[in-house]
Amino acid sequence: MIGLVTKTTGNGCIVRLDLGEERECYIKGNFRIKGIRTTNPVAVGDYVKIEEKSDGTNWIVAIQPRKNYIIRKSTNLSKEAHILAANIDQVALLVTINHPSTSTTFIDRFLATSEAYAVPAILIFNKIDILSADEKVVLENLMELYANLHYEVYAIQANDTCDAYVQELKRKIFDGKVTLLSGNSGVGKSTLLNTLFGKQMTRTGEISSSNNKGVHTTTFSEMYPLKDGYVIDTPGIKGFGSVDMNEDEVDHYFREIFALSHNCKYDDCKHLEEPGCAVREAVENQIIAKSRFDSYLSILGDCKESKYR
Repeated sequence: MIGLVTKTTGNGCIVRLDLGEERECYIKGNFRIKGIRTTNPVAVGDYVKIEEKSDGTNWIVAIQPRKNYIIRKSTNLSKEAHILAANIDQVALLVTINHPSTSTTFIDRFLATSEAYAVPAILIFNKIDILSADEKVVLENLMELYANLHYEVYAIQANDTCDAYVQELKRKIFDGKVTLLSGNSGVGKSTLLNTLFGKQMTRTGEISSSNNKGVHTTTFSEMYPLKDGYVIDTPGIKGFGSVDMNEDEVDHYFREIFALSHNCKYDDCKHLEEPGCAVREAVENQIIAKSRFDSYLSILGDCKESKYR
């Protein structure tokens, strides 16, 4: 039997079969000795082959070829990486200027990963109703930055069902796609899902007053079915470590850096200290945002030091 993994749990997965039946399945142990160097050899969005044993238990025995996936460095240092989801049409990254604050490094690492795996990305700025005047300026600048890079950007109040942008986002997510929804803890993913579906889908949490960070309310990744697609909710993540990026290709994943790299004096320019670097010149002239260049350098540093490989 072939089914779709719709939820991961501590001991296994929930798999939905063609007629909508859901089965709790365990993962066959030899998956972990076949060179799959991730904390989760099976991910939400995978199509898998399952077998029912004589004792009534169901086991995943094979994974169908993936069209894509989104992966990040795992917090479990004994493994290399964690696959957030597989076989997705787009990713939507929910970010906040404050309460909590999402760093531009986090945003850029996520976007670079989506570029590396050729998955379209959407940026959603949430909690705009509680921003100060100065924070609204930051919001406008960031939205302009990423919009100029041809990313779709939205500014919403996720708990407002009448928000026009929430409704536009709803139409986009419901448009027959499989969408991965991700972001730091506390940015409002659960609230947004509840608003989009018009009912309580997931539990919402509070922001810690001591560190302005969110607390985890989603424990495992889960797919929520739409009429013609799915939304995948993921646990809030603190950092986004790059995986499987070659240092010669990192600038490919920053659209504006890649566009100007063709003007560098040397074809293999890493935009560090090489003479005639068009990219560094663009940063100095504020054509390329320094925050984006710093994010590029941080990923390049990962590659050089093999931090996440």
